[in-house]
Amino acid sequence: MSPALANEILTYTHEADKPLYQATLSAVADARKLRPAYFKRQPRAHQHELIVATLARPAMEMVSGNLLRVWLLKKHKQMLVDFLDALAIANQEGVVDQLPPTMEDAKLSAAVAGLLAKHPPEAVAVYLHAFNEMNEVEWPNLKTMLDADPRLQLGATA
Repeated sequence: MSPALANEILTYTHEADKPLYQATLSAVADARKLRPAYFKRQPRAHQHELIVATLARPAMEMVSGNLLRVWLLKKHKQMLVDFLDALAIANQEGVVDQLPPTMEDAKLSAAVAGLLAKHPPEAVAVYLHAFNEMNEVEWPNLKTMLDADPRLQLGATA
């Protein structure tokens, strides 16, 4: 994702979910072998720069995934609901108990087009990539769309 979106996610988390932000700071401090108190006193721009660089590491997948899930569920709940409703998947405010094992190409394409028309393209791309990676069910047609559609390439949008 773009540095601007990464910073937006961290800023949103700092403002809307202080415990998650503090847990993220602590995890990054541990990963970088910094004293948490020292890291927390650094200017926020410097914190965010180190957080983004550190969360890109494979060992930090759980922390970064948690940040993304919370940001999506709290800030972009309507996008999640719109997508699941377009696919006719029962959900509770964007949360699903069980996904169907497959999804029709036409229905998936229409749902993605609807998201791109209504929501910020980079947020849509992040959501769809997260949806594809974080769920137990894998839809090959979604993976193909994510790989082929330039609008859904991470970092491709500003």
